[in-house]
Amino acid sequence: MKKIRIIYWIVTGLFLFVMVGSAIPDVLVMEMAVQGFKEMQMPAYLLPFVGVAKLLGTIAILVPGYPRIKEWAYAGLIFDLIGAVYSVAASGKSIENWAPMLLFVALGFASYYYYHKLQKAKELNTFNANLSHNKTGNTLQPML
Repeated sequence: MKKIRIIYWIVTGLFLFVMVGSAIPDVLVMEMAVQGFKEMQMPAYLLPFVGVAKLLGTIAILVPGYPRIKEWAYAGLIFDLIGAVYSVAASGKSIENWAPMLLFVALGFASYYYYHKLQKAKELNTFNANLSHNKTGNTLQPML
């Protein structure tokens, strides 16, 4: 479980670093973000909304507990990234401009995968601990 936890936090840290790094220019409506939206023929008034949504998603992933909210946060951040890749590609930009963004999508999927792997490992540890406490001699008590 230690190896899974380490991989999870490395991948998740990188993923969330990218998401916060892309959210800050959106929230602050920085010229770089406005120019990017303009080049894709998208309205700049969406920037703060998208930026705040990204920040809330990263917070939801970092806060312990609340598994359903984490699921929604992962979905929202992945949709944001896939939508960004599609928008940049559809706006006529060359593959060099949007293909590297697929790495961020992969980081998101890896974080999500290891999140679930870590949850299953925790459940298994809890189950094994409960199982060992229920032993009476060499037999197990039936769980009714």
